[in-house]
Amino acid sequence: MNNKTKTLVGIGLLTAIVVVLQALAIGIRFGLFNITLVLVPIIVGVALYGYWAGVWLGAVFGLVVLFTDAGVFLAISIPGTIITCLLKGILAGLLAGLAYKALESKNTLIAVIVAGIVAPVVNTGVFLLGCRLFFFDTIKEWAAGAGFENAGLYMITAFVGLNFLVELAINLILSTVIVRIIQIGRKSGAAVDTGKED
Repeated sequence: MNNKTKTLVGIGLLTAIVVVLQALAIGIRFGLFNITLVLVPIIVGVALYGYWAGVWLGAVFGLVVLFTDAGVFLAISIPGTIITCLLKGILAGLLAGLAYKALESKNTLIAVIVAGIVAPVVNTGVFLLGCRLFFFDTIKEWAAGAGFENAGLYMITAFVGLNFLVELAINLILSTVIVRIIQIGRKSGAAVDTGKED
């Protein structure tokens, strides 16, 4: 199998994993929203195939969120929901990929860790920005109903809170482990292809 085919197959498998993990994540909630498990395959994708893989996987993630978990926001603003869902996934993949690429030549492990931090920070940051731009009037009503005087504090407490910390921990632990295993497998595969042994 040539490299282009291997890349297409790898990205295809990661795409399927993104869809399945997001579908499963709908049932895993901490607070009002579910945690995002799909940032792990996005980070693995950028580490193995480059930042364009991150853009693709992030776009798939955004589409799956849009069709499975965005009903509350779609009822408020369809364009705002589409923009927020797609941008948060695409930018998380792109910026994690660029961070990985910038650090990969210095230290692969550090590159994965930084990408594992960048992805959830961007994903959450774009989500909060989308909430501020497109849904803030409704969020102010929700905040008042929940006893919050400050809608921004309500967004951080109710929307982000524990979810962000769980996502960050999952990314840092699993992404690093998975990429290390795949790199070991690649080295072993290269040794077999060339007839050499480690």
